[in-house]
Amino acid sequence: MNTMTLLTIISVAGAAALFVALALFLRAITRALEDIGGPATRFETPVNYLSKIRYGVRAIEIQTGGIAPNVIKLNTGLGAVAGGLVAVDTNLAGVIDAVVRQEGT
Repeated sequence: MNTMTLLTIISVAGAAALFVALALFLRAITRALEDIGGPATRFETPVNYLSKIRYGVRAIEIQTGGIAPNVIKLNTGLGAVAGGLVAVDTNLAGVIDAVVRQEGT
């Protein structure tokens, strides 16, 4: 048998093995996705777990929708508090300086 013929046969066998492995892995992936999203046939009533997940995420989105406006109000109020605390810090620094000067006399 010629060397070129032998290499061709080995290459064809390798390519066939590659395609078989690819088909097996694609089938395994399809089975895993069917476990999540239900069967992918139109003749069977699908059990769609993805729609249940979507429904749950939508419910969370609706229930937490009121948080954003309140956080903006809270941030505004906390900004005012921060400004007040700066004034308190300045006043306390003045009181400390006055006490230190009074002890020095």
